[in-house]
Amino acid sequence: MSVVEKTFLGCLIKAEYLLHDTVIQPDHLESERHKELMRRMVMLKREGKNIDLLTFTTLPDLETFGGMSYLTELLSYANIEKFNDTEKLLLELWKEREKRNILTLAAMNDWEIAKVVAELDKINQSKMEDHTSIHQALLRIYEAPWEEQHHAKGVTTGIKKLDLMTGGFQGGEVTIVAGRPSMGKTDVMLHFAKISGWAGYLPLVFSLEMPGKLITSRLMASTGGFNRAKMRDPKRMLTQTQKKKWSDVIGDLDETNLQIFDGAGQTVAEMRAKTRKLMHEFPSKKPIVFIDYLTLIQANEFYGGNPHLQVTEISKALKTMAKDFDCPVICLAQLNRSVETRANKRPMMSDIRESGSVEQDADIILFLYREAYYDKDSEDHSLEMIVSKNRNGPVGTIKVKYNEHTGAIEGQYEQNSNSS
Repeated sequence: MSVVEKTFLGCLIKAEYLLHDTVIQPDHLESERHKELMRRMVMLKREGKNIDLLTFTTLPDLETFGGMSYLTELLSYANIEKFNDTEKLLLELWKEREKRNILTLAAMNDWEIAKVVAELDKINQSKMEDHTSIHQALLRIYEAPWEEQHHAKGVTTGIKKLDLMTGGFQGGEVTIVAGRPSMGKTDVMLHFAKISGWAGYLPLVFSLEMPGKLITSRLMASTGGFNRAKMRDPKRMLTQTQKKKWSDVIGDLDETNLQIFDGAGQTVAEMRAKTRKLMHEFPSKKPIVFIDYLTLIQANEFYGGNPHLQVTEISKALKTMAKDFDCPVICLAQLNRSVETRANKRPMMSDIRESGSVEQDADIILFLYREAYYDKDSEDHSLEMIVSKNRNGPVGTIKVKYNEHTGAIEGQYEQNSNSS
């Protein structure tokens, strides 16, 4: 039987918390014995029982799973450190089997290509558990008339007017921050990330284009009020006053617990695995995910280079990730060049590349616009944050202070907003 499946099940027996986290369902396994064993694990977990060898000894049909000798063998295969890789490999093996099945059915029944793509898309959107019985649902609200209701409080953006408009970043929601190059998207993202870290959340930054070293340099510049040009050679270019401040800025940033992943071409599945790993490393902190940027996320090869289908898949996967982890996901997006041809260059929804699915799946769409970028003589050096979509609140425009020399945004180290 598959060594991968044995390793996976061994991990679940050794560390039962993984059963709650995994995206693998029993039907993703190939062996019927393994499918049934995982179903039994899920059932035991629902009943509030442990998933360990001691509990398994109480099962009346233990021999149908191979008895204690086989379960002990599974445990010997466990490798918790490689669980994410095992899970990913299992999912890929299942997808390959399903892909072959779909293509066989398509050939036999002469399916149209749209139907084939739709069926493949269902595979990609698979998730472990979305079932709630009415009994479970009613138990959860049984005490509601006598209990204080804990309303979800969003993660602050560090910008009061934006918080009032959006309620902050909410768990389960996707926010798209879109703009043309050099509008300040990365600076805005890093501002949000720092603020959320200082507020006690766990910011995870997936930088698919900019290396971690440059992200760190930008964080230092915006937090310390250092001109970014000086960051290329701090020893020679920083003043003595700035050098004295350096360690304090490092101390402040260290308190954010910000985590940077700068691998190129990451998939949403890989981001999920890394997010889950960090959630177990920081069990007392809720994650908030930042991605720079949308079209650099690696899409599934099923779509054969079709950009619209790829963005549709990624957009849905980001929403699923936000819901599964109950965390905010903030993703940057590039705008297409059509905005440059208009007299009024403020962005519109149609300017987002492959905008249809993004517009549908995002809970908030935030466009960035700077008048000074287009008109070098303009005295307006503000950054406009245009809330173009807000599923749970109003839309509108907010102006914030933005220092393009340091990358600092209003509400954060304003005393350092000069470009010294």
